[in-house]
Amino acid sequence: MGKPTSGAGLPVVSAFSAGGVVMRHSDQGSELVLGRRRHDGRHVIWSLPKGTPTGEETPEQTAMREVMEETGMEVRFLDTIGDIHYRFVRDGRRIDKTVHYYLMEAIGGDIADHDHEFEDVRWFEVAEAEALLRFPTERDILARALPVAGLA
Repeated sequence: MGKPTSGAGLPVVSAFSAGGVVMRHSDQGSELVLGRRRHDGRHVIWSLPKGTPTGEETPEQTAMREVMEETGMEVRFLDTIGDIHYRFVRDGRRIDKTVHYYLMEAIGGDIADHDHEFEDVRWFEVAEAEALLRFPTERDILARALPVAGLA
């Protein structure tokens, strides 16, 4: 994401992405997959997998592809969680972004097979994952996902 700002007076562009809250159940309880990347080239953040559509993909197709690419996990859809909205300024434009999120269950794959978009991908216990998420919008999505997953 770019630098947060109101961007008043700048040209406005709408952008869309889709991603997933990927969960699994293990002997330790429910776990969530997060990826680590650099934010603004300096700060390390853990975040949910998401990305932009390719061609005429639906939000569901985008979320499935992006989650599989970014995490290395094969997943299946469980439910829709909802959207987040935020804005940032990049290249002299205000970007108004909407991200559609889905609850997903890991059914195969290996986090070692993640692509270059994340430096690292790991499974975390839900409370630890919540504490690691930097952006309030992603913490909100996780809070909305837990009741859908039967964990709240």
